[in-house]
Amino acid sequence: MSQVFGFSGDNFCHGGSIYTNPKEASFFQSLGHQADVYYPPQKRSRISVPFVFDGEWFEQKQKTSIESLPDECLFEIFRRLPVGEERSACACVSKRWLMLLSNICKSEICNKSTNSDDKNKMEVDSEEFGGEGYLSRSLEGKKATDVRLAAIAVGTASRGGLGKLSIRGSNSVRGVTALGLKAVASGCPSLKALSLWNVSSVGDEGIIEIANGCQQLEKLDLCKCPAISDKALIAVAKKCPNLTELSLESCPSICNEGLQAIGKFCPNLKSISIKDCAGVGDQGIAGLFSSASLVLTKVKLQALTVSDLSLAVIGHYGKSVTDLVLNFLPNVSERGFWVMANANGLHKLKSLTIASCRGVTDVGLAAVGKGCPNLKSVHLNKCAFLSDNGLISFTKEAISLESLQLEECHRITQFGFFGVLFNRGAKLKALSLVSCYGIKDLDLEFSPVAPCESLRSLTICNCPGFGNATLSVLGKLCPQLQQVELTGLKGVTDAGLLPLLESSKVGLVKVNLNGCINLTDKVVSSLVNLHGWTLEVLNLEGCKNISNASLVAIAEHCQLLCDLDVSMCTISDAGMAALAHAKQLNLQILSLSGCTLITDRSLPALRKLGHTLLGLNIQHCNSISSSAVEMLVEHLWRCDILS
Repeated sequence: MSQVFGFSGDNFCHGGSIYTNPKEASFFQSLGHQADVYYPPQKRSRISVPFVFDGEWFEQKQKTSIESLPDECLFEIFRRLPVGEERSACACVSKRWLMLLSNICKSEICNKSTNSDDKNKMEVDSEEFGGEGYLSRSLEGKKATDVRLAAIAVGTASRGGLGKLSIRGSNSVRGVTALGLKAVASGCPSLKALSLWNVSSVGDEGIIEIANGCQQLEKLDLCKCPAISDKALIAVAKKCPNLTELSLESCPSICNEGLQAIGKFCPNLKSISIKDCAGVGDQGIAGLFSSASLVLTKVKLQALTVSDLSLAVIGHYGKSVTDLVLNFLPNVSERGFWVMANANGLHKLKSLTIASCRGVTDVGLAAVGKGCPNLKSVHLNKCAFLSDNGLISFTKEAISLESLQLEECHRITQFGFFGVLFNRGAKLKALSLVSCYGIKDLDLEFSPVAPCESLRSLTICNCPGFGNATLSVLGKLCPQLQQVELTGLKGVTDAGLLPLLESSKVGLVKVNLNGCINLTDKVVSSLVNLHGWTLEVLNLEGCKNISNASLVAIAEHCQLLCDLDVSMCTISDAGMAALAHAKQLNLQILSLSGCTLITDRSLPALRKLGHTLLGLNIQHCNSISSSAVEMLVEHLWRCDILS
């Protein structure tokens, strides 16, 4: 018997062993119970990988891997898998399996089962396919590929469903294409919001797939997608009746026909934003508004070649519009704004933003004020033809105005500024001037007028002509201020600001004096003495004359202060020690950027303040060593430290 089991090729073959590799003998069938008889094996062994028998007279190749099955067979197998771990596990096997799984729609899942329990489970899985759309996913740059989209489609199907998908940029080698969006459309029927930014590889085919598979879509945002045209937008309009928000930016292939379809087939559209789409003209705006005007509430038109006709259409059909933004419309004239206002369709308009429109003149703006009786918030930017007279006339007509912001309106002077306060003093709550170079600090004498009791917020930013004389008048007119932002006003000194601080009766809550380089500790001391009981936010960045004395006063009087910025002030370790010893101070945000006099000696004070701090900025504090910074990071583990 031993001779049978221990034979070698030399015993019966003069040429030596027939196996060049001794292990190859194991591939033959095993011997039965009798030594001289071969019995067939009880179960045929499965070989799952390709193999080759080597030898001069015996060579065979055999492949029995499941990978040899065609896609049609694998598809039939995969569609019988229950939604959940099994499907996700299969998706991890290979890219081929992933792409096949991601293209299985809900209607293609097979629920047939002989076992009643299994059948019930399969039906539940099918109902849960796609979910309700609770999940949100975002892909940016190199991570934005078709494979990742397929993985998202498979992975989110049984975990609440994908509700929001955002793609920013695309992989330059393997970017997002229609194939990836098809996977999303098949596996994510619950998708409600899709955003594509700078994805040049996606065209009409991909958006059409989304429209066909994701008919619950409510929000669509397309930015810098040159290959997407009216064809895709028409498909979305016809297949996605629940669309409520649409944003189009820098999509040159989208024209009037697509917008007309949106207006016709999307009765629930509430918000539309169109920016820098060269193909969009008056016909598109007219088609959109004439059909969707019943519910459309928010409208933004920017950098378009539309004319006065579009504004006339908005004025006539925009009966539900509450928020309107018109930016850089070079072909719109004064007549367009006048007709829009006199069409009597904007009675519900509450917020209006206009920028870089040459049609905004004294006559046009006054007409808007009269034709929009419920207008509460107005932002005017770069209105080169607007003067004091037009601004005053507008405020007289806009009887509901509560907030006014003027930015780079250089023809506005002190007369227009104070005219606003005199005319709307009873209702105006917020007034802002930003980079208005027409303001000059003149000694003005006004006849006694009633103070502007309603004004709560005042912002004067980067108006170099704004100085002490203007502030002194403001102090008498605005006794109810709670928020004051005076930034970049190099002409303002203690003498100009003190009357404003002393006139406030209700207590200041937020004060921003960033860049007022001529203010001293005297102002801060007066501020905290008068308003320390209400002050919550104080910004003194760049006020180089502010020293430790201000921190001592803050530590003594400010119980509610939670945000303090003394960047680039003359603050040293002594000031930090005073803050740390404050009994009732509970700072959450502290910025010390550029305070070069603060050294490692302030480490104990910072650690003590760190019990309440959530954010600490010590950038450009060159006297604080790196080892001290490391200790702070270690001890203030719940505080976000910028160093």
